[in-house]
Amino acid sequence: MKKALVVGSRGQDGSYLVEQLSQKGYLVNGVDRGSTDITDHAQVRHLVASVRPDEIYYLAAFHHSSEDLPIDTHELMEKSFAINTLALNHFLDAVADEAPDCRLFYAASSHVFGDPAEDLQDERTAMNPVGAYGISKAAGVRLCRYYRTQRKVFASAGILYNHESPRRSTAFVSRKVVRAAVRISRHEQDQLVIGDLDAKVDWGYAPDYVDAMWRILQLGAPEDFVIASGGVHSVRELVQIAFEAVGLDWALYVQIDPGVTRNSRRGLLQGDSSKIQATTGWHPTKTFREMVIEMVQAEMAQ
Repeated sequence: MKKALVVGSRGQDGSYLVEQLSQKGYLVNGVDRGSTDITDHAQVRHLVASVRPDEIYYLAAFHHSSEDLPIDTHELMEKSFAINTLALNHFLDAVADEAPDCRLFYAASSHVFGDPAEDLQDERTAMNPVGAYGISKAAGVRLCRYYRTQRKVFASAGILYNHESPRRSTAFVSRKVVRAAVRISRHEQDQLVIGDLDAKVDWGYAPDYVDAMWRILQLGAPEDFVIASGGVHSVRELVQIAFEAVGLDWALYVQIDPGVTRNSRRGLLQGDSSKIQATTGWHPTKTFREMVIEMVQAEMAQ
């Protein structure tokens, strides 16, 4: 029986990954707040040495709303690097010394491209992060590359574009819109205040992206992959579908406030996932509309 260690097991991706791996027959160990202190090198080394996992999925991340501001504070950078990079270094080092046959997946982000020079980004696109989250995630990707070349660790990075599900936190615009539509239909809320309706996002379905993570670690050699839907949809489309699903005309309930938008990115983040599709056979299983409707139905069932 294979053993897996999922770091960040209670988040959206982590919860789906635990379920998928368990269904595949894995013995899954979850790590989250309140268990191992992943910023403590000694604790991480002890964890890896005692569990001796076959696979580690590093999904832990620190991402604060301040990340969308042009200027990052010292504290924000410090916290971002502590979780997104330095704690990853503890796991990579522990694997190299305590479990050399273990394979590690690192969940990076499209934010590593920040303000991209190309309209469609793939694995060859230059990283150009513009905030603490992107900078620390880009460093994490570089760290994986260092460990696999210098210390022969099987370390792969997935550059994940936005991916949503009913388990998405209400801090994210997708869940915020869906939740507002359902609450308004129940007369529990009067309106939805939102920023730029024309903003476009490469949105995918979280369970699909978790499946991609597993596929990447089954390959013969470690590599980095862009995981994206390949298409973009506007916030307006998101709002229209969500409100239609509850039988409402969105235009009657949505108030535009440009002050809500605090995005420092200037270019469009749209991923080209041709490599992972060709290498592993992975492909998205849900359309954007299907995903939003599923989120609405799940919200209504709560």
